[in-house]
Amino acid sequence: MIGMRSTLISLGAGLVLVAFTSVALYGLAAQRGQAPAAAVKPAPPGPLPPIPYDGYPAPRPMPMVQATYEFAARHPEVLSHMPCFCGCDRSANHGSNHDCFIKRRGADGRILEWDSHGYGCAICIDVARDAMQMHNAGASVVAIRNAIDAKYGPRFPGVNMPTPKPTAANR
Repeated sequence: MIGMRSTLISLGAGLVLVAFTSVALYGLAAQRGQAPAAAVKPAPPGPLPPIPYDGYPAPRPMPMVQATYEFAARHPEVLSHMPCFCGCDRSANHGSNHDCFIKRRGADGRILEWDSHGYGCAICIDVARDAMQMHNAGASVVAIRNAIDAKYGPRFPGVNMPTPKPTAANR
């Protein structure tokens, strides 16, 4: 009877932890002015606002920087599931690589404000570039996430961004 009781208590505590984590992730997205990854709409077709320029050269060629910002705008369903490995989850409250480029979106997906962090961070640009190349080659979001984790995780072992993993529905 005591063993069953402790199992029920552990199960209850686990359910409370899962519920708290879900609420916290939703709250973090809402705090940043964005919906959770599943609800983010891509930017509508047409021109995008100019990307932020911080007065210094970008760490990657400008066409690559522009391409990663556009990819973030047009494909939140991909980058919202990719972690970043530069530590911006702690320094800039980012929840995914998508947040390195997009600060705020309208309900229709329109870019309201870029995040300038992506402009100056080679790691953010590289993760987005790799995801973009794999996506353009036809890889699923699950396969892209696995490849990003395998490539960057061992290189940055102290970084553990709590980015939601994609599910089979994100293929």
